[in-house]
Amino acid sequence: MNLSKQVKISTAITPTAGAAAQTAITGTTLDMSGFEGVLCIVRMGAITGNAVTSIKMMQGASTSPATDLEGTSQTVADDDDDETFYIDVYKPTKRYVAVKVLRATQDAVVASAEYVQYGAKELPTSHATGVSGETHISPAEGTA
Repeated sequence: MNLSKQVKISTAITPTAGAAAQTAITGTTLDMSGFEGVLCIVRMGAITGNAVTSIKMMQGASTSPATDLEGTSQTVADDDDDETFYIDVYKPTKRYVAVKVLRATQDAVVASAEYVQYGAKELPTSHATGVSGETHISPAEGTA
């Protein structure tokens, strides 16, 4: 079975929300019900020198996750322009999770962030609103 049918892809932070700033961004809250884990992928854009930037995951019992997940914090250096970071959380202890990007001192751009939930209890999965794509099995060579 194709990977796209075994996972659920959701947008955590849009490019518009991640525009250059010095303020924290909390990604869309993700409901983990029916999934064992989530891979959060954060793509950085331009980071101004001396910016203080980091990413982390949070969880909660309600749709407003507020408790940091221990050990998930990663520092993003001011020369990590256009780099991709990920945090993989397997079996969080609360139902809801969210990524948080902390930005201070100088501007930092979050190009985008996505969630990929895996370990679905029911297959195939369907992706979140705003996510679309195609699946191809053994396609013939030729014009796309």
